[in-house]
Amino acid sequence: MNPDLDLLLPYPFERLTALREGVIPSPEHSAISLAVGEPQDPPPPEVIGVLSRQLDLLGRYPATRGLPELREAIADWLCRRFRLPKPLLDPERHILPANGTREALFAIAQAMVDRSPESRVAMPNPGYQIYEGATLLAGARPLYLDCTAENNFLPDLDAVSESEWDACQLVYICTPGNPTGRVANLGWLGRLIDLADRHDFIIASDECYSEIYPDEDQPPPGLLQACADLGRDDFARCLVFHSLSKRSNLPGLRSGFVAGNAGLIQAFLRYRTYHGCAMSPPSQHASIAAWRDEAHVRENREAYRRRMQQVLGLIGQTLDTPVPDAAFYLWPRTPISDTDFALSLYQHFNVSVVPGSFLGRDNGRGNPGANRVRISLVAPVDECVSAATRIMALTTALRRQQDTGQQGMNQIAEWINRLRD
Repeated sequence: MNPDLDLLLPYPFERLTALREGVIPSPEHSAISLAVGEPQDPPPPEVIGVLSRQLDLLGRYPATRGLPELREAIADWLCRRFRLPKPLLDPERHILPANGTREALFAIAQAMVDRSPESRVAMPNPGYQIYEGATLLAGARPLYLDCTAENNFLPDLDAVSESEWDACQLVYICTPGNPTGRVANLGWLGRLIDLADRHDFIIASDECYSEIYPDEDQPPPGLLQACADLGRDDFARCLVFHSLSKRSNLPGLRSGFVAGNAGLIQAFLRYRTYHGCAMSPPSQHASIAAWRDEAHVRENREAYRRRMQQVLGLIGQTLDTPVPDAAFYLWPRTPISDTDFALSLYQHFNVSVVPGSFLGRDNGRGNPGANRVRISLVAPVDECVSAATRIMALTTALRRQQDTGQQGMNQIAEWINRLRD
């Protein structure tokens, strides 16, 4: 067996299941899950129609590079969305389809890390656990970049020493961020690019939430956009990862792409040819239709805006809840430990959220996810609002309990019953 498998920690949802073992949720409330960031809205019918009409293509092997038409549709979208000059982005050299961002984000570390004993891969903390798992299975060590309220929930680039940057071979970033919803502006991205030049590491920018944002006139910028603004027409050391999962409510299609520096794309193509991860032909045709249409994406954004506005207006009254720049997550601070809060919310109100400490790591300064929970606003709007009212009820009971000097999980149920009475 690969000994590095023993380094992998249980996934957050495995830990959530273990936390709730033996706990029976209140039968007075219907179950609402705001734990998994899986879109619940229907996918665009026109894309499903294309997919169903292409099923006969399942009798053919797909090419790892994907259809030229797919790479062209992706290039057109990137240029429109991130204001890239069309000649700057060559579909033949700068783009590679992938089976969603998760698969590609994991694989990029396997292809790019040289497995030297001192190699490090930097990543946001808290963050997406795939970055950590990919690092460990590539034979490198994680370098956790804490994202806290004090640094506006963005990795503090100044907190990393010169020697740590020198050891970095790859830096994962996520913008808009999971779980914080924070967006890295062009200035921050430019600073990271400068560090990559000075210390010779690759930037892997996970931008899968880039199309969920509150203001149609202010879409989040991306890493390739920062490159273009700096006149870096070769996208040196830069790769971006995008997906149709959140943008188009198509998580089951497993469709995304990697784009950036031609040399890195060529090396990644070589790896993926052996990996055997080509996208199926029907999925490619459906993806072409999805990347070429923006109407369903605007409707999707509007649906998330309604959820965000209504839920923030409720739980913001009782919890310290930063307003996210984008994405569909809330990252409120909890009045008790995040695990106790998540467990109480499940037990007494049948609402599932993820304890923030499950998404973070102790970096010697404590776990930056502790005493927060991640709330995924993916359920129908009425369920999100109902969950928000239940969160308010729990928070009110906790405040009353603390005002009386009481402590412990047993007293929470008592205060909830008093408030009901």
